[in-house]
Amino acid sequence: MKLVAGLGNIGREYQDTRHNIGFMCLDRIADSFHVTFDKKKFNGSYAEINYSGEKIILLKPEKYMNLSGEVIAAFVHFYKISLTDILVISDDLDMPVGKIKLKYKGSSGGHNGLKDIEKNLGTNEYKRLKIGIANNKVIDTKDYVLGKFKEGEKAMIEETLACIPNLFIDYLTLDFEHVMSKYNKK
Repeated sequence: MKLVAGLGNIGREYQDTRHNIGFMCLDRIADSFHVTFDKKKFNGSYAEINYSGEKIILLKPEKYMNLSGEVIAAFVHFYKISLTDILVISDDLDMPVGKIKLKYKGSSGGHNGLKDIEKNLGTNEYKRLKIGIANNKVIDTKDYVLGKFKEGEKAMIEETLACIPNLFIDYLTLDFEHVMSKYNKK
């Protein structure tokens, strides 16, 4: 069993904001498999996919970003999911808009959602898919991440979101090293 968790904030006011790129990625995966987030458990909404006999849970924590780890840990413990079978999708301020980076593990880089996951899992050794949202030093970080993509950025994000279902299939079928080398482009 695998757990793929996308990070975001709940509520209509946060829909399509930079910080919700994890939710947007999960929506693309769910659409490609014709499933919906119609199940609820442990303050999360989730969808289930069966792929080649393996169950995959797509999880949207329904607590705010900085409490995402509580929800993810509850699923990990309840379903006894191995740390090697977790993929967390989040935004990254330090990468250009739309850039993809897959990693085995790493620091939170100041991302409050990732900090909370590390705290609740007791490790930073879980796979992650980071999507660049760039940064604007003129705008307060909180306001920036909770803002919507600008017109010029929307096409770049759409291009990234369009490749997410294929990346997901590769994640399920290929060695993670191969997936990283395929999608982590300079």
